[in-house]
Amino acid sequence: MTFTTLDHPLARHYLTVLRNQETEPEEFRNAARRLCYSLVMEATRDLPTEEIDIRTPLEKTIGHRTSKVVAIAVLRAGLGLLDAVIDLIPHVKVGFAGVQRNEDTAEPIEYYFKPPDLAEATVLILEPMLATGGSLAWAVDKAKESGAQRIICLCVVAAPEGVDHMRLHHPDVHIIAAGLDRDLSDRFYIQPGLGDMGDRLFGTT
Repeated sequence: MTFTTLDHPLARHYLTVLRNQETEPEEFRNAARRLCYSLVMEATRDLPTEEIDIRTPLEKTIGHRTSKVVAIAVLRAGLGLLDAVIDLIPHVKVGFAGVQRNEDTAEPIEYYFKPPDLAEATVLILEPMLATGGSLAWAVDKAKESGAQRIICLCVVAAPEGVDHMRLHHPDVHIIAAGLDRDLSDRFYIQPGLGDMGDRLFGTT
């Protein structure tokens, strides 16, 4: 498994906005979208392309067209990254993975999974919070069962425990995060983290 932490001033800026408890939901959503632009650019660095013939206003030349990409947003928090993926990636298909955490055990509880066709696609799994790793590992399991072979996971912050869990269960995936945090609290929240991303995106508690 490969793990990449973004190293860019704008990524650090927007991650700080997300961490700040004073950030209101609208500003939080905007910061999440802008941060995800950097995550997507890093995730697609090696995206396969095919050459195509085009004509500029002056002459014929060779252009490039991206290959098939599918994004799977892990509900709810993954919705905060989805707009940026749709903005940047041409013809992206979108699926959804519904999982909630048992607050006592931190184990994932599945309630929904609906992907588009994953054959021959680069699959981006949008899971902003990599805490214990249970939810992300479940989403990767489901994507693989549906035919995914090349999987890249986009996270906002990750805890070492979650990274270790993914390394053990899915050593073939690539994880890209804006920050690698210190550890987990006794309630399995990432520290220092940014709180519950779903609640902060949508103004719920």
